[in-house]
Amino acid sequence: MFLKTLVDRIQPIANGCVQVRTCTITIENGKPTSNTFHRHVIIPGDDYSAEDAKVQAICAAVHTAKVIAAYQAAQIPA
Repeated sequence: MFLKTLVDRIQPIANGCVQVRTCTITIENGKPTSNTFHRHVIIPGDDYSAEDAKVQAICAAVHTAKVIAAYQAAQIPA
């Protein structure tokens, strides 16, 4: 048995966030037996340098200085 992990969905959201879905596939005897999914969100201004190269490219395109400033301005202060 071994696990194969891949980023299978990257979705930019209207507020500038980028939603990432990772699929982990369990493979036994050469055949996939199950999948599990994990989602996380990268908000404008977050460090995404440890992400998959495709995620980094999309975040670089979406997270412009204007988008980061607009996202931060829309947040309610604590």
